[in-house]
Amino acid sequence: MADVSPIDLQRALKGADYPASRDDLVSPARNNGADDDLVEKLAQSGTQRFDGPDEVQKAVSGNQ
Repeated sequence: MADVSPIDLQRALKGADYPASRDDLVSPARNNGADDDLVEKLAQSGTQRFDGPDEVQKAVSGNQ
């Protein structure tokens, strides 16, 4: 799977409040029309809590 574009991730997580749990971010990503691959990567990331979008980017890109 290809890395997630930071722009796509930013669009997917528009309106998300941090810190946030992984589950707190999956719903807005779906509601914002995120690609299924991005939602799956987010839902299956090993990180339980994110303090900001940079941490989310690392988790979904496999750069933890």
